[in-house]
Amino acid sequence: MQLIHETGWAEPPAAIDPPLTGDIDCDVVVIGGGGGGMSAALRLAENGVDVVLLEAQTLGWGATSRNAGYITNSIAADPELLGKLLKHDRLRDLYRYAENAVHFAEDAIARHGIDCGYQRAGIVMAAVSKGQLRHARRNAKVMAEAGSSAEFVEGPAAGLPEGFLGGMREGVGGTLNPGEFALGLRAATIAAGVRAYEHTPARDVTDTGDGVTVETTDGTVRARKALLTTNAHSAGLSIAPKNLATPVWTSLVETEPIAPERLDEIGWTSRAPMVTLHMIIESYRVTPRGTIVFGTRRVQTGRNPLPGRTPAQNVADDLVRGFRERFPGLHDVKPQRAWGGWIGMSSTWLPVAGEASDNVLYSLACNGHGFAQAQYVGHLLADRIGGAPLHDDLAAIWHGRKRFWPSLVSGPALYAAWLADRASDRLAALTN
Repeated sequence: MQLIHETGWAEPPAAIDPPLTGDIDCDVVVIGGGGGGMSAALRLAENGVDVVLLEAQTLGWGATSRNAGYITNSIAADPELLGKLLKHDRLRDLYRYAENAVHFAEDAIARHGIDCGYQRAGIVMAAVSKGQLRHARRNAKVMAEAGSSAEFVEGPAAGLPEGFLGGMREGVGGTLNPGEFALGLRAATIAAGVRAYEHTPARDVTDTGDGVTVETTDGTVRARKALLTTNAHSAGLSIAPKNLATPVWTSLVETEPIAPERLDEIGWTSRAPMVTLHMIIESYRVTPRGTIVFGTRRVQTGRNPLPGRTPAQNVADDLVRGFRERFPGLHDVKPQRAWGGWIGMSSTWLPVAGEASDNVLYSLACNGHGFAQAQYVGHLLADRIGGAPLHDDLAAIWHGRKRFWPSLVSGPALYAAWLADRASDRLAALTN
């Protein structure tokens, strides 16, 4: 199995926009060129705003192109727990926001003509134990009451691989190739006239009262307003709210191509992409190139500045071990390569957006579920920074200028969760 530094989904851009050198002025500067940053810059350009987009690598280089490729209407926090902690109206607002984000991402694919293999297959929050199946039933009830497109499925009729007992099927969304999507959105962003500067990390952001100044390695940007769409890298900027994001490294593995009849033989007739109901999820999906991509299961924290890296060998090995346990009928299928990326985890485990200062807005819509949501929030923040009233869906995640509690996400806590998941797997093997 090859451990690779780049995403395994697509090749890098054929040509790279030059970095910023010297001093420039603009109306709005967007810092961070992932899906959220590109979506925000696109919207600003559509509204006639002179916008500059700064990206430390190439547009879409980070989590946007490195994730598992799920467009989902779920959020990271457990629905059953949210049902106990949040008021009903607040929960409905969150799931309305998440479902609208799915439709926004689908519209972006169509609007920009992005060829990324999108398949509207829904997603199954799958159970591998009787306890998880009961949990899935309760989650489906909570989400349905909150207005989400979710239903409980069970048994052979669900079309899931043997060993997966059922789960909660999300009625919207599906899968795509995130690397190809990132390239398509990058092309649309540049074509829209956005002044994009790649390989241009922001070193410091200062709200001067009458505007914003961004210092880069070889230049300066002066703007009226700024958007921070820096995801896991937010803590590297002093203006970002303290405790906004904890960087977490997640990994994916892709198998060699598998004959379709073998998937039928193990019961995966629906080909539905799956995410398990462990404390730290496991994801499994079939790709258009006939492989299976699976990931997460064991994750690691980091500190800014975050290094570019490959998955740790022990983490990749653990992912493969988990694949063998879940799919004994595919015991001879070989892992081909592994890659990963940094995501940002909020201390609330919910998507958030707010104000870092008078002239600087921020978003963190990820938590491992933000492929569609980051784009949608970037779009909404672009309108907000232009003076539009607070959109209902932006209000659902609006944090304003409130402080964040210190995050409970830490290396020891994540390792403890991995141990607890493995203990639950052993118990399930005895009782299923």
